[in-house]
Amino acid sequence: MSGKQLSPLRLVACLLNISEARNKNIVESVAHAALNLVVFPAQDAIRCPATVLNIFSDYDYNRSVISIMAPVEFIEDSVFNACSVAYEKIDLNNHQGGHPRLGSVDLVPIHPLTPLVSLEECGDIASRLGNRIIKSITGSSVFLFGAADRPLKRGLVERRKAVNWYSGRYGMDYESIGWDIGPSPSSRYGCTGIGAIPYVTNCNITVDCQDIELGRKIAKAIRASSPGGLAGVQSMAFAHEGTIEIACNVEAFQVSYKKQCSIFND
Repeated sequence: MSGKQLSPLRLVACLLNISEARNKNIVESVAHAALNLVVFPAQDAIRCPATVLNIFSDYDYNRSVISIMAPVEFIEDSVFNACSVAYEKIDLNNHQGGHPRLGSVDLVPIHPLTPLVSLEECGDIASRLGNRIIKSITGSSVFLFGAADRPLKRGLVERRKAVNWYSGRYGMDYESIGWDIGPSPSSRYGCTGIGAIPYVTNCNITVDCQDIELGRKIAKAIRASSPGGLAGVQSMAFAHEGTIEIACNVEAFQVSYKKQCSIFND
């Protein structure tokens, strides 16, 4: 490899949220599908077409987050392959868990990781994924958010409210659910949120009590949209394993181009 000139890295991530955590084989099969990329140019063999950085599963919520990273040209196929297996193996009719959800594949956020990938480019990827999924998975439905929600580009929280995501639960009536593309949502696949937003970090905090109203007050107080709230924080409160959990998404802070290049190319 000495003397070989590497082109700048153009990396993208997807924190794929699926409605399964109790069947380890299903979760691992979804993650494995993200790595199953057939077309990979030989001249780029020193690179990895896609990788799964982490799998976080919560039994009580019955929800897993699979962190996928790939160069921008491979992320669409990687995520599509993972979603296809998840749709095949996860039937919402049989799903029970403590976390709201609308889809067997519940959330597909595409995040730019390096400065040479724009949010708009990730929006293009997310839009293609949404249309590819509804054409390939008969009966699947999609709502769009962030840079994929054109021209409005509404955020995930706003879109979740609009489609009634927060009421998603076992045995619900899908006639009250909104969507953007595909047929009306059904109890088999539900409705999947697909979009492009800046990278977020998940941070869950346990409160040693069973008072859900107290948890909701805490979540409201710390979220960025509240007066005196914390910048970049989106938060919700859920009952979890006999306690209350404050689930937070923390948006990435701006980092200079020079600093990002140093992080990913050193």
